[in-house]
Amino acid sequence: MSHLTDAARAPYRIENADHDDPNSLEAIVAANPSRRKILVNGLFGLALAPMVASCGGDGNGAGNNVTLPPNTGTAPKPTPTPAPAPSFSVTFNSVPANQNDRVTVPTGYETAVLLKAGDLIEPGVAAFNGSFPTPGQAEKWAGGNHDGMELFAIPNTDANTSGVLAVNFEYPDFNILMSDADVAAVTSNPASATAAQRQLALSAVGVGVVEIAKGADGKWSVVPNSRYNKRYTGNSAYRVGGPAAGLLSNPIKGTLNNCASGRTPWNTYLTCEETTDNYFDPSQPATDYGWVVEIDPFQELAQPTKRTAMGRFDHENTAFMANADRRVAFYMGDDATPGCIYKFVCERAFSATNRAANIDMLDFGQLFVARFNADGTGEWRLLQQGQNGLVVGARDPGNVSQSTTPPTPTVVDFRNQADVLINTKSAARVAGGTVMDRPEWITVAPDNTAIFVALTNNSGRRVTDATNPRVTNRHGHILKMRESGDSPLATTFTWELFLLAGDPALRPGGENLVGNINGDTFSSPDGIRIDPQGRLWVQTDHSVPGTSGVSGVTIDQAFGHNAMFHVDQRTKQSKRFLVGPLGCEITGIAYTPSLTDFFVNIQHPTGNWPIAGEKPRSSTIVVTRTDKQPVGN
Repeated sequence: MSHLTDAARAPYRIENADHDDPNSLEAIVAANPSRRKILVNGLFGLALAPMVASCGGDGNGAGNNVTLPPNTGTAPKPTPTPAPAPSFSVTFNSVPANQNDRVTVPTGYETAVLLKAGDLIEPGVAAFNGSFPTPGQAEKWAGGNHDGMELFAIPNTDANTSGVLAVNFEYPDFNILMSDADVAAVTSNPASATAAQRQLALSAVGVGVVEIAKGADGKWSVVPNSRYNKRYTGNSAYRVGGPAAGLLSNPIKGTLNNCASGRTPWNTYLTCEETTDNYFDPSQPATDYGWVVEIDPFQELAQPTKRTAMGRFDHENTAFMANADRRVAFYMGDDATPGCIYKFVCERAFSATNRAANIDMLDFGQLFVARFNADGTGEWRLLQQGQNGLVVGARDPGNVSQSTTPPTPTVVDFRNQADVLINTKSAARVAGGTVMDRPEWITVAPDNTAIFVALTNNSGRRVTDATNPRVTNRHGHILKMRESGDSPLATTFTWELFLLAGDPALRPGGENLVGNINGDTFSSPDGIRIDPQGRLWVQTDHSVPGTSGVSGVTIDQAFGHNAMFHVDQRTKQSKRFLVGPLGCEITGIAYTPSLTDFFVNIQHPTGNWPIAGEKPRSSTIVVTRTDKQPVGN
């Protein structure tokens, strides 16, 4: 979650505010709403897979079969010596923590900017040229605050040299959209902002889909005027599917706060709404937001659809696990302070040969919430009306972790399954789900033997449990889970604390700031993904500006700018791979099947990046080795 969107939605989540922490965004805004303008102005969130995906993991695996032409010569030729198999060992030299205003990568690597906020996606207008746009112009641009993304293979093409990239735009890059006065109007009192101001802000969120290709020089670029290039914005219309569809607008105006993402085995894109209201246009019903939205990047199946069967909460990402019978489960985190961890199991097997047969897969299935036991076991509690306390007159215990004095339970009526899905947060607590420290990205191992969850932080936690062992959890931790039988259909699992983030140098501020990282330390794990070779990558999102927990030491002074790390699953050794420029969050991970090209998002930079002398802009970059070997060596 971008700290900008956290500030924007703060008035809608005062009940979760960490007022005990005077440095929290919620406390700042609650104490003085005029600070919103200061916050906004002063701080100005997958692998390429074939069209028929493999059954295991996040949909990360992808092959690249090459057929050689027949020998047309008359003389026999010697059998060529086969090229050595590429190495996927992690041997890069760690990048030092730093506060430079550039992207820093190891020696032997290079980066290039692929897609900036304000770049053209759909034809018909000019890209950003220094002047503020009209809403109609911005609707065709790349939006702002690039976050989760997925890369899809185009049939009958080399998957290592072309593909369709879908990118989330979490929040506007306001500095290229409108004046400071207009920004203040939209962010401080959106109900009184003009329709044009709101429309312009909403044009810069949502999703962008672009065809990208690798040139003869090895550089990637967006293919202009491709039939795949498409924008889905906060002003677009979206279908609704699933059990709660009848209680929502249909169509719904807009998608908003599109944070992390996911994909399906039938190669559709899942963009996740990390807000349960429309904070740019409060006239819209709040229940229209907080859903997973399915988009077909090839524009062959249904129109973009909000899938209500997967529940309404502050969605971060989705990650799927499938078995040999093509049964599939999707794992999801609620990026709230605190929030629960969920699993949605589709009712039937998906088709690996007919994409159209999967058009309503996400409308039928069962939604579960995770309950963690202190002995390292856990269970998935079914969120079904009439079961696990989900009845009329149910008592929601509230966010029990945020105060040593339990809150007064509230009465919630679950009359039908639509009520459960619209009020998923409350249903999860009633059913006994464990409230966690901001579950953000989730990733599934390619062989189904592990699920990792990034728990970013929760400085407001006052009551601990086995899975959330630190009060004032300023730096977060990573949890590892394993389904019984390594099955997506399992109803029980085991778990362990994989690592606690922090740094020993912060011990003067308290033991809860130290952590147990082996190697390069970090704060606030957010983006997390296991690539097809089983390598775990972690991206960070510590607040900018923010406190380390030690008086007089900023978070950047303690850890450097936000960064991307490789963490060995066996030794838990952490190696810093990439450091971002001033003010940014590092988020989004995608890659080619060869793993020679990594795509990473630089969100909300504030300095002189990516183009010196121009306004800073969120951007997607490409990271490659200069010798064209797989990333990681």
